[in-house]
Amino acid sequence: MNYPHYYQGGNAPVGGPMTQQPMYTPEYGVANSGISKGFFEPRGRKRMNIVSIGMSLFLPWALFSVVFGVMSFSLHYQQPMLAYLIVCLCFGMVIWSGFYAAGETRKKMAGAGKEPTWYIFLFLALLLAWVCGFVFGDVNFFTNLQPFYDVTNLNTYTRIDPSRFRGQQLMDAGRVVFTADSKLDLRRSMGFKNLDMYCVAPITIGDDNATYKALETYDFWAVGTGCCSGNSADFHCGDFNKPTAHAGLRLMNDGQRAFFRLAVQQAEAAYNIKAVHPLFFYWMQDPIDEVNAYQDEGFKYYLLGVFSYFALQLFLVVCAAIAFSKLGSL
Repeated sequence: MNYPHYYQGGNAPVGGPMTQQPMYTPEYGVANSGISKGFFEPRGRKRMNIVSIGMSLFLPWALFSVVFGVMSFSLHYQQPMLAYLIVCLCFGMVIWSGFYAAGETRKKMAGAGKEPTWYIFLFLALLLAWVCGFVFGDVNFFTNLQPFYDVTNLNTYTRIDPSRFRGQQLMDAGRVVFTADSKLDLRRSMGFKNLDMYCVAPITIGDDNATYKALETYDFWAVGTGCCSGNSADFHCGDFNKPTAHAGLRLMNDGQRAFFRLAVQQAEAAYNIKAVHPLFFYWMQDPIDEVNAYQDEGFKYYLLGVFSYFALQLFLVVCAAIAFSKLGSL
């Protein structure tokens, strides 16, 4: 009688049908099943992280570019309510990403769901992009683009004789080119001190011998800040010393206008002159180029901001990827 022989630790008979059973060991469980358990594990995590990294890089940058552009350019000037509506809709993307990140975090804490690390990072990156786009766009608009739009929406006048025109006639002037014999009467300049020094000098008619025509009213004034002492006639603002300068760019800053008006009133009292309706200009050779420089500066500031923010976002994503890989979240 032949008894079947058994493998040590197994239950398959020798010489019988090879119905191999998996060997069990306490340390490793099923050891010789032939198929790794990890083979059936989801392989999507790496691909999902690549998508998350791409979203974390490009979505905040795109959001910053849109908000920055809306707050910087003509839409903010011509239709401010529409501009703010678009900015609020962009903020909706930030809120949506925050809710999504919170939901994924709750799922993860409950033992289900995807790794929420990149979703939280995306929410914070979008929030930072929105805030930076709003702030920098507002600064760019009020510093560069609004003065450009203000001046270009006003009229341009040429061959203006300060002795024949009054301030009321040029209320809508943005750029004024005076006659060739128009000059600054530096002898009647004045300064008014209020934290900064607000300097004014009347625009009048003169000749090469520094002989100035007395005017009935001095309604056109060259202005500047911090370019005179205030206690003597030493106006040196703008192109005051250039013989070819005969033009002015209208002062558009409402906050400064009152202080320049006080300086004019001091000049009226000191020199016994009248200024019925004074208009204030920055004295220069070519106001058209100066206005275009505002626009060029605004576009340059925007492009610089867009490219700089992309570099910043790339740096943040790389740092986050390195940190998450060390934490085992990548």
